[in-house]
Amino acid sequence: MNLSRLKSLACATSLVAASALCAQAQGNHFGNQPRISVVASTVPANGDVNPYGIARVPRSSGSLVEGNILVSNFNNSTNLQGTGTTIVQISPTGTTSLFAQIDSSNLPGPCSGGIGLTTALVVLRSGWVVVGSLPTTDGTSATAQAGCLLVLDSTGKIWETFYGSLINGPWDMTALDSGSSADLFVANVLNGTVAAGGKVVHGGTVVRLALSIGAKSAPTLQSITVIGSGFAERTDPAALVIGPTGLGLDAKADTLYVADSLNNRVTAIPNPVSRDTSAGIGAIVSQGGSLNDPLGLTVSRGGNVRTVNGNNGFLVETTPDGEQVQKILLDSTGDPPGAGALFGLIEVNGAVYYVDDASNTLNLFR
Repeated sequence: MNLSRLKSLACATSLVAASALCAQAQGNHFGNQPRISVVASTVPANGDVNPYGIARVPRSSGSLVEGNILVSNFNNSTNLQGTGTTIVQISPTGTTSLFAQIDSSNLPGPCSGGIGLTTALVVLRSGWVVVGSLPTTDGTSATAQAGCLLVLDSTGKIWETFYGSLINGPWDMTALDSGSSADLFVANVLNGTVAAGGKVVHGGTVVRLALSIGAKSAPTLQSITVIGSGFAERTDPAALVIGPTGLGLDAKADTLYVADSLNNRVTAIPNPVSRDTSAGIGAIVSQGGSLNDPLGLTVSRGGNVRTVNGNNGFLVETTPDGEQVQKILLDSTGDPPGAGALFGLIEVNGAVYYVDDASNTLNLFR
């Protein structure tokens, strides 16, 4: 969702606007003097742009350093969507290194269409990294294909792929990680989308992948279960595809939150770990208001849901009972302001790390 707006470090305007808005916001959980800072560029040596996925490293292993942030890139150096092949690792102080560059011609298993790394990115405590691919050949939705989930070890080497009819355009992902096992929750956006040629279809799904993880072996896929379905999705000339995106798990509440982007709402799927049937779109938590194409989603340590808007550069915080308690402007660049800038985000100790597609940077808001 870069919209060809590759501006360099365009955050000064955002910071001024965000600070002014924060001063007026009620229930500001970010403190009295919030600030936005650029941690580092997300552009690796090969020139990949459009950072999408973001995940924090929970434990040091191999090339992974605890507390560092991994970021996946969706576009290549010519800004074609669905062609990015790199994952970068960034320390909180801004030191950047290449974690992985994936060669579509040298994969250990099927991945329909090639490589275009999406927001679906998690790092497990065992050191395994899982990232989604929704590839294109020319950056347009007409050539988008199903892709897969790629499993990498802690040195960036690919060991296996998860693929099949239930993995169709993996767009975002979150996980429940217990060490020797893990549940991956994945949003899919290509179920009938390309064939509809821009019309809205209701084929978007959320699936749960149950993994078994051995001490010295790659994760083993035990089962795939559809736990959410019927989400609106369509192709888009600027965003490639729009459909269910951000996922956030509140394990204490036994709830999986979903950013239902086309309907400007957040929904909740109950019992996501144990259920064996689809909950449909789940229960509507909040709709409209400040939500404007919600994409990335994370659950705060206090249980509130934080989403970032694809259409206007705002972060919106919503309580579990649906009250939108604040909105914060993170990016106001471009025309219209902030459109296409925000995607993945995570919370770390109350602060929010997020990728800014307009500036191709990892930013910190606190």
